[in-house]
Amino acid sequence: MAAATPRQKVVVVGAGPVGALAALYAASRGDEVEVYELRGDLRDPTTVPLNFTKSINLAISERGITSLKQSHRPGLIENVLRETIPMFGRMIHGRDRGQLWEAAQAYDVHGRAINALDRGTLNNALLDELERTPNVKLVFNHKLTGADFRTNKAWFEHRVPGETPQPDNLGVAGRVPEIEVSFDCLIGADGAHSAARYHMMKFAQVDYQQEYIDTLWCEFRIPPSEDGNFRISPNHLHIWPGREFMFIALPSADKSFTCTLFAPSEHYTALENSPDDLHAFFDLHFPGVCPELIEPEALSEQFTVSPHLPLISIKCNPHHFSSSVAIIGDAAHAVLPFYGQGLNAGLEDVRVLFEQLDKHGVYDSDTSVYTRSVRRQAAFQAYTEQRCDDTYAINDLSKQNYLEMRWGVKSPLYKLRKSIEETIDRHLPFFGWKTQYARVSFSNQRYSEVVEAVARQSQLLGIGLTSALVTGVGALSILMWKYPRYFSPTRLIWASLRCLASFW
Repeated sequence: MAAATPRQKVVVVGAGPVGALAALYAASRGDEVEVYELRGDLRDPTTVPLNFTKSINLAISERGITSLKQSHRPGLIENVLRETIPMFGRMIHGRDRGQLWEAAQAYDVHGRAINALDRGTLNNALLDELERTPNVKLVFNHKLTGADFRTNKAWFEHRVPGETPQPDNLGVAGRVPEIEVSFDCLIGADGAHSAARYHMMKFAQVDYQQEYIDTLWCEFRIPPSEDGNFRISPNHLHIWPGREFMFIALPSADKSFTCTLFAPSEHYTALENSPDDLHAFFDLHFPGVCPELIEPEALSEQFTVSPHLPLISIKCNPHHFSSSVAIIGDAAHAVLPFYGQGLNAGLEDVRVLFEQLDKHGVYDSDTSVYTRSVRRQAAFQAYTEQRCDDTYAINDLSKQNYLEMRWGVKSPLYKLRKSIEETIDRHLPFFGWKTQYARVSFSNQRYSEVVEAVARQSQLLGIGLTSALVTGVGALSILMWKYPRYFSPTRLIWASLRCLASFW
């Protein structure tokens, strides 16, 4: 009887939500999994994040939920979703003639919601599940310092936070000793500044594009009210839009709101140099935030203490090398946060990657080590071909959505188009017409296909509106000729102004 093919050894670099989910997928297929994380145990509240902040709050939607469900850990999904807060739309804030106002904009004509979720809640649940899984080993405080993707070896440096290495413990050239780890394949899920991607690029011919937009972000917090409730609606993503910047607020389970100020670096520089102008800046651009929601002293303290961080977007192709390594999440495609798809796209990477591994027979029971390697290479290639198109698409969509969020949501043209598209979706569903937001957030349709579908819809909508305009002008001309008393230019101008005002 032929000996059984040994289990694959899969090394996952990065124990964030995306890396942890990849480890679960691999473990559920019988792989021996080792997870290496640069930081300490992420469940420990004293572990300092890499950018020294909690990071932008998460919004998990259909893609992320589908990917979690396909880990086949129903208890995990229930625990995570129980801690989410549904957000059914945006709440736009402003001030007109001295009066504060807010206006809700539903995300979806069918009442679907995206879900606010604390990053730690999700990460802790995934790591707890991994810790209970016998064929998974979690290793913290280990930095990937090298990898050879032809011999399938990686080297990790062990550093204990807060400890200075003693001279007796240093190796060659004064470096901390490294451990050598062999693997069948390595999955890089170690973020935008990925060491796995860096070492992969020594072997693969990677087309790589990195871009920082001229926007910084800073985190704030709206505390619960004195009676322990939310100060504003918890079922909306709140936006104070401005032409160049915006302030947003997402609900948290403790009845607070995690808020983010996005603004060009010049505004941060001006406020850093003149901190006394901060309150006037907020009063002018984000009316109703201070002092109504955040006390002036707290606002100043949070602006001073919270880091002012850049926003990066990354595109690269391919997402793999040979049968040895694949990169997922921000390591493969860091996207701007304005579509709330960074986490969702990363979790979807895991689903797509393992769907390709299954499809190509990598986990077939009668597979030899050599055949499995050949199949894994084919699966990695298919993963790259599918995901590069999609991650490039969501990268571009996220940039475009920043313009919409910070100003487009107040535009009459935006409101008109949204109204038309939602009316078609509600009353004529057989057309398959969906808004771009609904396709991205409430389906698993490929991002690249979303772009194509929306482009077709825009073309048809343009033709329809042009035809309606031509028909309307023709009919109006006839009416003006037949009934000049009732269709005078003055009457028409006033009617047009009232119609436009209704969209504001």
